Amino acid sequence: MSAIRRPVGISLAPLAQPARLVGGRRLVHAARRPPLASLLSSSVAVSRSGPRGFTSSVASPRTRLPPRRHLSGSASSSSAAKASNTKAATPTERYDELVESGVLRDDTHQRSIIKVLQSLHDQLRSYKQADVPDPEAHLQASKGLLSWLPFGNKSNTPEIPPISEDIPKGLYLYGDVGTGKSMLMDLFYDTLPPNITAKRRIHFHQFMIEAHKRAHFYKSKTHKPSGIVMMMSSAASSAAASSSSSSSSAAGAGEESDAIEAVAREMARNHSVLCFDEFQVTDIADAMILRGLLERMLAYGVVMVMTSNRHPTELYKNGIQRQSFLPCIDLLQSQFGVTDLNSGTDYRKVPRALSKVYFSPLDDANTREFDKLFTAATSDPSDPVIEDRPLKIWGRTLKVPHSTQKVARFTFDELCGRPRSAADYIEICNNFGTIFVDDVPRMGLNQRDLARRFITFIDAAYESKTKLLASSEVPILQIFAGDAGKNKPTADQMRALMDDLGLTMDDIGGSPIFTGDEELFAFARVISRLTEMGSRQYAETASTAAEAPPEY
Repeated sequence: MSAIRRPVGISLAPLAQPARLVGGRRLVHAARRPPLASLLSSSVAVSRSGPRGFTSSVASPRTRLPPRRHLSGSASSSSAAKASNTKAATPTERYDELVESGVLRDDTHQRSIIKVLQSLHDQLRSYKQADVPDPEAHLQASKGLLSWLPFGNKSNTPEIPPISEDIPKGLYLYGDVGTGKSMLMDLFYDTLPPNITAKRRIHFHQFMIEAHKRAHFYKSKTHKPSGIVMMMSSAASSAAASSSSSSSSAAGAGEESDAIEAVAREMARNHSVLCFDEFQVTDIADAMILRGLLERMLAYGVVMVMTSNRHPTELYKNGIQRQSFLPCIDLLQSQFGVTDLNSGTDYRKVPRALSKVYFSPLDDANTREFDKLFTAATSDPSDPVIEDRPLKIWGRTLKVPHSTQKVARFTFDELCGRPRSAADYIEICNNFGTIFVDDVPRMGLNQRDLARRFITFIDAAYESKTKLLASSEVPILQIFAGDAGKNKPTADQMRALMDDLGLTMDDIGGSPIFTGDEELFAFARVISRLTEMGSRQYAETASTAAEAPPEY
């Protein structure tokens, strides 16, 4: 059986071992200091499956993983050790320690954000979540025969309870790529008060995948049997025919509402604090259920902290049926402390690529070198390379062309040249600590679908701290330039990103093939992440620990 890695966004750090942290952020670092990833340590949390598939984090002394490797030969190694071994109890104390050890320079704007985090921390110290109803209690009345008839379709979903003023308001932290969102989330999550035991940090995309899975599960429990109406007499059928259309529509809406209520209760039973990375809405399916889900979770006492690239009013901009999403925006602005992370400060740049993980062009010399690395990574005779290893994903089977239990190899066409979902890429990265990708092409306007899939894969690999090695037609940062041309005007956010990374137009091969705001944000994010994933720091700290993901 293949080794399985922990799911994206779920902490599985052992007792007294430093957990994964994201390095190379655009922070106020002291000059020539090692990145935050090698210095910070996180609180102890082990994820366990909840009763219905969601996982929550609770302290556990039993799971032991190998300690993370730290950078050696640094003049700041003693500071790193000091920062790693401290047990700051609050966000302010943790920030002070990082400043005193020289990891960060004291910064007025960052201090103002820390005060916001500290305020929520103080409220949580005395917070006790109220009891949450059973997720399936309201579903029981939907199982009788009459509820299956056209005139019996009524939702049993209770009214959404009001959000108590005693529940601390959550936070919505937004800012451009590289403004330190992950560092701040690390700092807050790692110093949560000891009374907050039902906590979880997760990438928002992964959270929505789980939410849709659980909603489908609950809807299947109350769905009307397809043959039941046919069993009615013809007279009864005729009598019901005039209202069948509206009944069917109401039934569908009722099932959806019942399911969302059940998912919200399930989440609230398993978590009193939830931290979301990369909150964004680009899918109509997410947009349509999000307000009901968030509002119910808030009402049941879940305190949420989320990071995003966008202000709430910019979410799902120009999306299908956006008018229906506006109440969710109102909810975010009224129930969360919306905080801007952009300061205009000249923060430390993301480290440039120092580790030989990207190979271009696709010539014989680079191909031989790439093959040698794969052979070295898969040299354990007890774990041979297997062809077409099956991975089960949502009832489907995805075949991995070449893999051991820890290392996988795909061609770009095998990885992105056929329909793949975010769930596919998340599962691949959860199962393999190192992934080789051959023959990444330069993508033009006609290959934007391929580009989007590759970006989704990079996001999954980055979030799970998977090591990436790739061979490409052109330097890796130029693969999205394609036929867009070097004379095309460059968007403001692209110019800012290039300044942050110390890149020129030649470095990225000209203007990107993307045009919309969401695409440009995704492009900016993937350029930042590819740069960091090519650094020696990332290569030395990327996790290869194998843990089992939750089963549904």
